[in-house]
Amino acid sequence: MEGRDLETPGGIIKDLAKRVDMEAPNEAFPSMWSFIRNLPSFTLLFLLGITKGMVFSPLTSLIMTMANSTLIAILWPIQTFWTYYCILRSEQLGWGLKLVLCLCVLPVLLLLWPEFAALGSTVGGAIYGFLSPIMATFDAAREDKPDKVFHCMYDGTWDTIKGSFLVIGDFRDVCLHSYFSTMEELLQKGNSDGGYYDIRLLDFLGGSIIGILGSVVDTPVILLIALYKCPFMLFKGWCRLFHDLISRKGPFLETICVPFAGLAILLWPLAVVGALVGSIISGIFLGAYAGVIVYQESSFWLGLCYILASISIYDDYSNDVLDMANGSCFPRPIYRKKDMQSQAKPEESQSVRSCPSLTDLVKTLILELQPLELLDRLFNECKRQGEIVVSNGLITLEDIEHAKSNNDITVISIGLPAYCILQTILRSAKADSAGLLLNDNVTEITTANRPQDVFFDWFLSPLLIIKEQIKAINLSEEEEDYLSRLVLLGDDPIRMKNSNIKLPPESKCKCAELEALARRLRGITRSISKFPTFKRRFGSLVEAVFEDIMKKNDGSRPSRHKMSKSESAIGRFLKQISLKNKTGNDETDEEPKVVIERDVESKLT
Repeated sequence: MEGRDLETPGGIIKDLAKRVDMEAPNEAFPSMWSFIRNLPSFTLLFLLGITKGMVFSPLTSLIMTMANSTLIAILWPIQTFWTYYCILRSEQLGWGLKLVLCLCVLPVLLLLWPEFAALGSTVGGAIYGFLSPIMATFDAAREDKPDKVFHCMYDGTWDTIKGSFLVIGDFRDVCLHSYFSTMEELLQKGNSDGGYYDIRLLDFLGGSIIGILGSVVDTPVILLIALYKCPFMLFKGWCRLFHDLISRKGPFLETICVPFAGLAILLWPLAVVGALVGSIISGIFLGAYAGVIVYQESSFWLGLCYILASISIYDDYSNDVLDMANGSCFPRPIYRKKDMQSQAKPEESQSVRSCPSLTDLVKTLILELQPLELLDRLFNECKRQGEIVVSNGLITLEDIEHAKSNNDITVISIGLPAYCILQTILRSAKADSAGLLLNDNVTEITTANRPQDVFFDWFLSPLLIIKEQIKAINLSEEEEDYLSRLVLLGDDPIRMKNSNIKLPPESKCKCAELEALARRLRGITRSISKFPTFKRRFGSLVEAVFEDIMKKNDGSRPSRHKMSKSESAIGRFLKQISLKNKTGNDETDEEPKVVIERDVESKLT
């Protein structure tokens, strides 16, 4: 019976619980002795880290506040004008939506943006400057570090200052590269069928009223629920931390972490207070979402139903987090029309619930992919593929040098990452993988083991859809090569035409499908490139690729003209204004494209 019981997930959990209870007493005394033995060194390192943090926290806060505030003050007039200009000139937005954005939304955002950015820089810089030296001090005390005394004193000092400048650089990239790229996409033409985004003014007014009402109602009720559950969170958290201390699990796994994690036991009440503050803030946005429900469902009544249901949702979610009884004492009315329709249908399919596969459960627990690990693999793949395409002549050293000079070379900044993602998709399609198979041919990203970040929610599903479309098309090697060239050189029709490539597919329908896939993949990559740290890390990658190629060529540098660094985001902004003034409203749509193609051709030559 015991063997049969272990075949179920419940039996496995019970067996693991018994093992933990059996092993805990055997390791209790060594753990406590390790705690007492490391307590003096931990106290000394902690005091040293706090001292360095108190010194560098005001400095990093001052540096980040002054730099970011100066950047905001310089760009605020330009961004204000350019935002209004792009919204008013955009063909993707209807006049109702333009009216609401220009009169209600943009004034509030543009007026609050400098204050919140400065406040965030001050608080974020202070927190970073305080915590970074502490973590660096403890990291320097690891057993594999040589000259521990020097590193305990030095680590976290100059590195913290350099880290603050990296944050400033990422903030600059967001204000320049990401912002102007988004505005440029807004100026592009809308759908070919003439469709555009608009807003229903009556539903918008009703949603605004219900959104305010939802915040007013939900915030105090959620606060009362959080206050009621704070003692449970406090004592359950302490029990879990003490259990981990005895059984050497979680943060107590490493010996050096035992005192530091013991500090977490003492500071756990602060985490409870932070959770309480987070509940108050979440109550504001959770209630305000009722306005979105009103607009989406075009129903004032369903918005009121959501206000009541959101309280039940929060109560049920907090019960799950705290391992309390499932469900909620609050009613949860239906606030979606589709849920009303599905409730009216017979629910025969719900009578039989399939048990989750134990193999999938083990895979999910063992393989936990981290976001930074995936980004590192993407950039490493870009470096490897970059050297290959340069050796094949698809990308020239002039392209890389232009990219190093911050010129807008989309073959490098967009085409190369999109090309690497395409190779991953093709590899996954050939292996008949359920997700995306990375370049080690072992690690697989699926919807089960993907990092739980909104970033991956936005981009993983579209990539999986593209993979299924490629599998359905059943491409030949020539068609795969043609699609790869389209993805890499799609924004440069001249180089695409002159590249040594076999004729495109004879079927015009197949050719149109490949072009659509290439445009979509480049669009996804362009959206990824707007996120913070991407531009900085990709710039480092381009520099590394260039240095590796120069080493392989024995330092021989091709003859080229002296490059200008004036092609910045502001330069593109001024050039677009002059281009609009030259073309005018009465000219055809083909003339600006000719001007842009000539400008691109002049850059390449």
